[in-house]
Amino acid sequence: MSYQLIDLVQRLENPHILVLGDLILDRYIWGDAERVSQEAPVILLRQDKQEIRLGGASNVANMLVGLEAKATLAGVVGHDFDGTCVRQELARVGVSTELVFTDPSRPTTVKERFIGRAQQRHPHQMLRVDREVRTPLDTVLEAQFLEQILPRIPEFDAVLISDYAKGVCTPRVLAAVIQAGRAAGVPVLVDPYPGEDYSNYRGATAVTPNRLETKRATGIEIKTTEQAFAAGAKLCEMLNLEYAYVTLDSDGIAFVRADGQAEMLPTRKREVYDITGAGDMVLAMIGVGLAAGCDPMDVGRIANVAGGLEVEQIGVVTISREEILNDLLLNSRKIEGKVYHRDDLARQVAARRKVGHKVVFTNGCFDLLHIGHVTYLQQAAREGDCLIVAINSDSSVRRLNKGPDRPIFAETDRAAMLAALEAVDYVVVFDEATPNSLLEQLRPDVLVKGGTYATHEIVGRDVVESYGGVVKPLTLVEGISTTRIVQGLRGEGPVPRPHLSLVTTDGENKSIKPLLGTERKAG
Repeated sequence: MSYQLIDLVQRLENPHILVLGDLILDRYIWGDAERVSQEAPVILLRQDKQEIRLGGASNVANMLVGLEAKATLAGVVGHDFDGTCVRQELARVGVSTELVFTDPSRPTTVKERFIGRAQQRHPHQMLRVDREVRTPLDTVLEAQFLEQILPRIPEFDAVLISDYAKGVCTPRVLAAVIQAGRAAGVPVLVDPYPGEDYSNYRGATAVTPNRLETKRATGIEIKTTEQAFAAGAKLCEMLNLEYAYVTLDSDGIAFVRADGQAEMLPTRKREVYDITGAGDMVLAMIGVGLAAGCDPMDVGRIANVAGGLEVEQIGVVTISREEILNDLLLNSRKIEGKVYHRDDLARQVAARRKVGHKVVFTNGCFDLLHIGHVTYLQQAAREGDCLIVAINSDSSVRRLNKGPDRPIFAETDRAAMLAALEAVDYVVVFDEATPNSLLEQLRPDVLVKGGTYATHEIVGRDVVESYGGVVKPLTLVEGISTTRIVQGLRGEGPVPRPHLSLVTTDGENKSIKPLLGTERKAG
């Protein structure tokens, strides 16, 4: 599955997404909590640093830009200094603010946190002060808001609604935007407010409530997978959704379609440092995936990865596609999905290069997998970050005149055996006499070969060295080859026994005598 998700990330392109919702400015006041004040029984905080961060719908738009999408934000700020800060910060990160309105009747929503350090270490939040109004937009501004937004809905690849119940997401605004999205064939995804009445989201493509929000909306407490599926199905039915993503923190995401299909999308265990921003990250990642036309279930799997990377960070930070690719690549060594068509493999290699991985390539028939193969493949894997094994097709093996009954195993079987080795990341079959065309397409960093080959004898050396790659012979297991094993099994000679010769870092050959039979030491 990891390999499919890697392909998905490679296909995301750069969609244009509208984010509609409540804009929030997060301000952090840092300082040393020195002592108790003489004026009152409160801690005295001596400020030494102040920072601002985007919150609410602003943060979702910021995360979209981090995921290489184009983001346009629709919302409201006050006619105040904080509103100016929000606009400036959005401009700095590259979010379009042409649909951000100023409302002189309300302040910009601000969450101000005071963070104190005891003895100049161990920072803890001491106090949070919120400045906001929660009244809905007045009808005049609401009409102006919709007049500007609705004609532009068809321009976008997706619409994300981030509702924090601060007054922007009025019933009229939500109904009009959702209807316009449906009419234009644009997916509308909603991260709902933590309330009980979700009726204003009726007709959206999907919603992304967390465990507690889902309980409030459906009355179903989620402690089991079945309960999560039941709650998701109820959301789909209540709101006429196409599907629901019920986010379940460390348990992953319960994905439920309107037709009743349901799947639990688990997430791997991570070190959780800060859950702030994880919901916004999941919304942004699902939005990018749906905008790109990807399968909604696979999009949920990618959102799991993105949300997991977010909780590993301290504070709200953007997560890049490269970070997601790297996480997938580092956790993708599974038998399933290792055998690739050459064009699909080229996309995988491109993903590796994006995150700075060193690609190693080797090739051969690999008929009758033996200790010689395993030894040098293990060594080959240590030459870089991933190992590609290219095997000759059945017809190619026959053209190499290996013998009338070769290959013994079909190419599908040989590929499956190699894929089962932990050292191997990818397997690809080629039909030509040499791997040269494959090398030209994949351009690996290192070409390796096991056996008795000298560097100048390795086929493909000219191709790899032409673009600056390295060619390297590896471990020799003396006396072992598939041909000799086959001859021994036919009775045409002794079945060879391995004599391992390792090439040390100083170039010296050292033999290792195998411990067989009576030669094995006790203990």
